[in-house]
Amino acid sequence: MKPLDLPTILHTLAVLCIGLFLVFFIGRLLTRVLKPRFSPHHLLLAQKSFLYVGIVLVVCTVLIQLQVNLTAVLGAAGIVSVAIGFAAQTSLSNLISGLFLLGERPFEVGDTIIVSGTRGVVLSIDLLSVKLRTVDNLFVRMPNETLIKAEVTTVTRFPIRRMDINIGVAYKEDVKKVIRVLKEIADSNPHCLNEPEPLVLFKDFGASSLDFLLGVWFEKSKFVDLKNGIMQDIKERFDQEGIEIAFPHLTVYAGSETPPFPVSVTQQADELNK
Repeated sequence: MKPLDLPTILHTLAVLCIGLFLVFFIGRLLTRVLKPRFSPHHLLLAQKSFLYVGIVLVVCTVLIQLQVNLTAVLGAAGIVSVAIGFAAQTSLSNLISGLFLLGERPFEVGDTIIVSGTRGVVLSIDLLSVKLRTVDNLFVRMPNETLIKAEVTTVTRFPIRRMDINIGVAYKEDVKKVIRVLKEIADSNPHCLNEPEPLVLFKDFGASSLDFLLGVWFEKSKFVDLKNGIMQDIKERFDQEGIEIAFPHLTVYAGSETPPFPVSVTQQADELNK
């Protein structure tokens, strides 16, 4: 390799700077053009792929300008790649899993998902991992292999959802009245959808309560408003109707042969004045 003169070095630096500028500029332009046609995670993948390929081409051009023998460089890179491949089997598994995720599309950027007890919004879907932001604003990186093996729940996949509320009332309450009141609560709540209609189900005879299920449909963006509103509506309406919400009761039993024993509570007058 001949010694490099100053004009060659300056020309090489110019090629490097202009090449990188064009790669990033065209990458942004490509993102704007493809944005209406592609989903967010496919758009992100296309943008990163273009950037990686463009940077590699610019680096190869610079090496040619520096009169570097690319054959030797590529040969050494091949040997290094084989060695890295044996040492990075986990990364290869994540890469293959990432391709499956991109093809299957169980979720997209912006969706809320639940994976192994972790709930968060999808920030990006990369070839090796998926980035999440949890509800308490924590950053979570999950390997793609974990997402392929685990059960993934996409909370925001469909435009509407159903919220199931389990309610237990005392055994003395009238079942028909409870069902009627629950239906009226659902019909009067502005965040509950009329179609599909709310579900009121008498589920079971519980250990200490009559168990009911109230299922109401709502738009996925109204979860918090509906949750706060309908729980408050149930409590206030049950109080107005005199319906007792069941809670654990303790019964002291001393045996069939033992007569009931009296219990009295006394309180001194001076204690009342404290």
